[in-house]
Amino acid sequence: MLKSSDFYYDLPEELIAQTPAEPRDSSRLLVYERATGKVEHRVFHDVTDYLGENDLLVINTTKVYPARVYAKAATGGKMEILLLKRLDLTDWEVLVKPGKRAKEGAEFFVSDELSFTVLSKTDGGGRVIRFKFDGVFEDKLSKVGEMPLPPYIKKKLEDQSRYQTVYCKEEGSAAAPTAGLHFTEELIRKLKDKGVGFAEVNLHVGLGTFRPVKVENVEEHEMHSEYFEISKTAADTINEAKAAGKNIVAVGTTSVRTLESVADENGFVKPCQGDTKIFIYPPYKFKCVDKLITNFHLPESTLIMLVSAFIGREETLALYKTAVDNKYRFFSFGDACLLL
Repeated sequence: MLKSSDFYYDLPEELIAQTPAEPRDSSRLLVYERATGKVEHRVFHDVTDYLGENDLLVINTTKVYPARVYAKAATGGKMEILLLKRLDLTDWEVLVKPGKRAKEGAEFFVSDELSFTVLSKTDGGGRVIRFKFDGVFEDKLSKVGEMPLPPYIKKKLEDQSRYQTVYCKEEGSAAAPTAGLHFTEELIRKLKDKGVGFAEVNLHVGLGTFRPVKVENVEEHEMHSEYFEISKTAADTINEAKAAGKNIVAVGTTSVRTLESVADENGFVKPCQGDTKIFIYPPYKFKCVDKLITNFHLPESTLIMLVSAFIGREETLALYKTAVDNKYRFFSFGDACLLL
């Protein structure tokens, strides 16, 4: 039995990155070669030394919305909510803090233009709420919402765009696909000049990112669903690359989960959209993804389990120890690794 504790490692708190690297591609890059176990310490813009015309980068173009909202009850009690998933024009699935105030039927006021009522509880301990407003919801939200930085980031983000990728397009995520934060427009141009291909997919990052593995037996953990889309253009590009024997390089675990959710046994994908609850952990056999660019993830998280499935559990823990010993920066605003 695989236990969540099998994916634990010690991380000094000072290695949790509080601010993003400036410029984006100046973050560090740990390069790991699966076939040989070779490790190199580089800077992210050096990724151009490892990728070429035989590689196709698959990026997640989701955009983060200002999902953290503060409200007050008529009695004056304060409430913080995190918007996770839009259900229809007015209803959302959210996380609430403190939960004891979010009783069914309770009403809260965000601003003069925006209020909400608690409708019901969700299985994951969240709530379904219904907003009341006149006009366009996104306009109201942009005035009051804040970027939903993870709880381990204590510093206020001065430039909200630094929690977005430079290629983000469609708003819908409660968290950034952080492996993509290292790319600049200039770096993308350099990669294209080298013949590296690009394909765009979309997975809206949701509750799964915020939900820790609480069960000892990993197989009993249930992932929340997240919405994804693969267009015909993207599917054709990926399949042509596969047929030509090129490497599919996933930028981030969200791109991995999108591709592996729909790939057939030969690694080919089809244009589609829907929800995925795929949970990737050892000894998962990857069908589509050949290389991976990703950040360093939380101990005992589903994301470190995905990395462990890709390069091996013991190898992952050894690699993370190397990163700690070399004082790499961890988590959302941290450094990256390239797994070849």
